[in-house]
Amino acid sequence: MIDLSARWVPTQAEFDAFAAVSGDDNAIHVDPAFSARTAFGRTVSHGMLIYSKLWGLLQQARPGVRQHLQTMMFPNPAFAEEEVALSVIETAPGKLAFRAMRVADGAEVLVGEAEIEC
Repeated sequence: MIDLSARWVPTQAEFDAFAAVSGDDNAIHVDPAFSARTAFGRTVSHGMLIYSKLWGLLQQARPGVRQHLQTMMFPNPAFAEEEVALSVIETAPGKLAFRAMRVADGAEVLVGEAEIEC
């Protein structure tokens, strides 16, 4: 049974590095001056960076695990320097629930599911 959790404090350097690797250099992720003028008031994480942290958590526990299907939503933003709680839970054989939430207020920043090879 998989039941994993970790804490992560995203940094602007991680947002910038993910933008460089992914090519997603949208100003909301990498430009603090621009982001300060948005409704968020600061830069926000790439959703796939959050998912990558969750997938990495799973890979540490189950090296080489393969995914067949994933779904995810990003209901709220994750911000640099604001702690995020990560969890991966096996809900049935080969089925996982992924969740990430801001520790400060409990807002979900990623909710998802995946099917993996058992």
